[in-house]
Amino acid sequence: MLQQVMIVAIGGAIGAALRFALGQWIDSAEFPWSTFIVNISGSFLLGLLSIYAINSGLSNDLMLFFGTGMLGAFTTMSTFSVETLGLVKEGNQNLALIYACITFILCLIGAFIGWELGQIMEKS
Repeated sequence: MLQQVMIVAIGGAIGAALRFALGQWIDSAEFPWSTFIVNISGSFLLGLLSIYAINSGLSNDLMLFFGTGMLGAFTTMSTFSVETLGLVKEGNQNLALIYACITFILCLIGAFIGWELGQIMEKS
């Protein structure tokens, strides 16, 4: 159990650092672009990783490292929630609704595309 916790922690540290770096690189003054990008790209990557793990027998430790740790820390539901609430509190209810809906839809599409791409890659 301790070994799995450490695997998740190391992956999480890397994912969190990547999330922070992207947030510093992308200006999010008017719109939470960095959170939007990490959540969609993370959904895509987790979809791809999931089907790869299913089809290739990726070890549980690697899934913990990449899926739970790295991508779990890279993506962020809590920041998305607070940023959406912040838009509402600033009087941007329409933008908050658009942000929430588009994020939800594009994350599902990203996961679907990643999953499908993973299946295509496995067949090749």
